[in-house]
Amino acid sequence: MKHTLIKTELPGPASRALAARRKACSASPMESLAPFYIKSGRGAVLEDVDGNKFLDFTGGWGCLVTGYSPERVVRAVQEQAGHFLHSDFTVIPYEPWIELAEMLAKKAAGKTEKAVAFFNSGAEALENAVKIARGATRRRGVVVFEGAFHGRTLLTMTMTHRPMPYKFVFGTAPDICRLPYPNPRRNKYAARDFEKLLLENICPEDVAAVVIEPIQGEGGFNVPPEGFLQEIRRVTSKHGILMVADEVQSGYGRTGKFFAIENWGVEPDLITLGKSIAGGLPLSAVVGDKKLFDALPKSSIGSTYGGNPVACAAAIEIIKMIDNEKLLERALYLGKIIRHRFEGFKGKYPAVKDVRGVGAMLAIEFIKDEGTWSPDTETCQKVIQEARDCGVILAGAGLDRNVIRLLLPLVITDEQLVEGLDIIDKAIAAAVKAQPRGARAKKAR
Repeated sequence: MKHTLIKTELPGPASRALAARRKACSASPMESLAPFYIKSGRGAVLEDVDGNKFLDFTGGWGCLVTGYSPERVVRAVQEQAGHFLHSDFTVIPYEPWIELAEMLAKKAAGKTEKAVAFFNSGAEALENAVKIARGATRRRGVVVFEGAFHGRTLLTMTMTHRPMPYKFVFGTAPDICRLPYPNPRRNKYAARDFEKLLLENICPEDVAAVVIEPIQGEGGFNVPPEGFLQEIRRVTSKHGILMVADEVQSGYGRTGKFFAIENWGVEPDLITLGKSIAGGLPLSAVVGDKKLFDALPKSSIGSTYGGNPVACAAAIEIIKMIDNEKLLERALYLGKIIRHRFEGFKGKYPAVKDVRGVGAMLAIEFIKDEGTWSPDTETCQKVIQEARDCGVILAGAGLDRNVIRLLLPLVITDEQLVEGLDIIDKAIAAAVKAQPRGARAKKAR
């Protein structure tokens, strides 16, 4: 292997030493996927403190569309840090905020004039999108969906579906209504049923916003059925409800469009952004109809660190990279390669039952019994471990933890991608401990 290198046991001695220090002082619920500790990263490759090299297909849980440490972003961060590290924009404003807001407003095409507000995290962006929706509509209810992930704050944790580990005994926020997400393998709901389900569960006059991920992330890269997002737009417009697209994970080019929702030709009222917006620096945004912001009192939204100038400087360069390096087109190109290989896995390994996603935002699902569609969590988790031990870091997903999703950097080289997919192939073979279908059929003949 050219780009991966495992030269010590995992974790290596330097990582074990750090783990011992961590155990003595760090909060134990802050669990890590990898047992080793990173030293450096470039593009899609990282090196740990013991000199092992890995291909990171998790992208820091989706924050690295442009990869580790892009040179132009590093230079912009260094230059801005040399001028000033911080000023609360609501006290003393600065140009990087304005420049980034102009760029995002321009990206959010549609009929309405757009405005932008910056915060620190995806969850904080969702919190503020709900505040904006409630302030603009004078309503309190928020509708979300099965399989959703919107964050870990009290409100967004309530909006998130999976109970463990996100909700535990932490309590929940009021005024949240959860509706089924149409899934032909798990339920009989169709796109046209959305209005009926809404009216059966909550009075639309009480609903401020319907919040939906254009493609569910943590939920398993679930792609909406044909017409579903369009129906949500129709129904919300009919009842004076705002449509909020949570693009914290799906945005910034993974699907071949800057905003994933562009794939369905729908213009939401508000879009939330985070993760890859600043290449890993803490930054998030709410982008939407300027009239909604203008309806709020002055100083009713804000954040001390939101839109930090160093993060804004990085974010400006991220958008320039996406445009100049044609990363939207590359997402589609990478997606074709990945889908071809994933479909091959589906044909070879009985445990791989589904391939889904858009562009480079693709996933495979592991199932025990196709008739009952029962999840094969054990095989999925074994594949993740096997791949990690061979040099590829993978992200799991799905309510049953039986999905592998790719959040790889769009700057990954063709050679790196093929090497990583080869390792995943071998990891599945090792995990299922069975011959591929084709080999069995050949032997039978």
